[in-house]
Amino acid sequence: MPLQDMLPELEQLQQIIAQAPQSLRSEILVTVPHMTEQLPVYGLALGNPDKALPAVALVGGVHGLERIGTQVVLAYLQTLLQRIPWDKCLQHTLEHCCIYFIPLLNPAGMANGWRANGNCVDLMRNAPVECAEGAAWLVGGQRVSRALPWHRGRADQMETESQTLVSYISRELFQRPFSLVLDCHSGFGRTDRIWFPYAKSALQPIAHLADMYRLRQLLLQTYPHQNYIFEPQSQHYLCHGDLWDYLYDKALAHQTTMLPLTLEMGSWNWVRKNPFQLLSSLGMFHPVKPHRVKRVLRSHLILINFLINASLSFPNWLPLTNRRQLESAAIKLWYQ
Repeated sequence: MPLQDMLPELEQLQQIIAQAPQSLRSEILVTVPHMTEQLPVYGLALGNPDKALPAVALVGGVHGLERIGTQVVLAYLQTLLQRIPWDKCLQHTLEHCCIYFIPLLNPAGMANGWRANGNCVDLMRNAPVECAEGAAWLVGGQRVSRALPWHRGRADQMETESQTLVSYISRELFQRPFSLVLDCHSGFGRTDRIWFPYAKSALQPIAHLADMYRLRQLLLQTYPHQNYIFEPQSQHYLCHGDLWDYLYDKALAHQTTMLPLTLEMGSWNWVRKNPFQLLSSLGMFHPVKPHRVKRVLRSHLILINFLINASLSFPNWLPLTNRRQLESAAIKLWYQ
């Protein structure tokens, strides 16, 4: 089967890059083997590269089966590129912040139709992070066999794709005063959820718990009719090796505020409407029907715009004087 049939998302990304204005900066961060080819992992940027300014990073395709995550990132990138020539609000935004994209972190896994990468390693279980409170069996990460899902990989070495993500996020975000990350996934529940660290602990809240609570508060106040559930991932299961747990802790050591979020699109709702999707491995993680794909691609535009505006305007809402009150409310909501 030709690569463009196995991996249309990569072909779409390369077409976007070829036709994009010079304001879109792109680089191949690394290549990974797939059969007889080397597949590129791209990093792209729009906006002001000055590290004194805030930023947003949009990530997709960490799990190869979850193609809709990559498609959401690509759809938003295309929207921005079409707006740049005429949209003065966007032009102003890009003068005062930067937007980064890694639309397809795991091209070999996506070409294979696997959750894992080409080495049968689940990239979201691959970081050197241990859960001390009892990770969920199997789904929390295992090193029993690469033939089983959720394999963590070697304990002494991260996979190429994982290390590439860590290096890129560290290079582009850790020197900035504030940044937000949205990593787009699918496959859990019937409702779209926004998860934040930790995945490794249900007892230890993150240091920026007040900031996360304030961000949720801001989203609910600004868009009261949205349906996202905003919560720590640990409310559902604990796991080893979460990349965003690892990157969040690294950002803390650099004394920067980086708030990583995972958009977990509720694919069970797609299956409920079309049970025949379960006959394919992709169906559990993808809307499949074209009209549902379009609905998903447009449904998260407001969220991404909100995150960009929140990052750009972070001094206006980031809690400084009422942190204790916000932390108490967050603990009551999420940890009691």
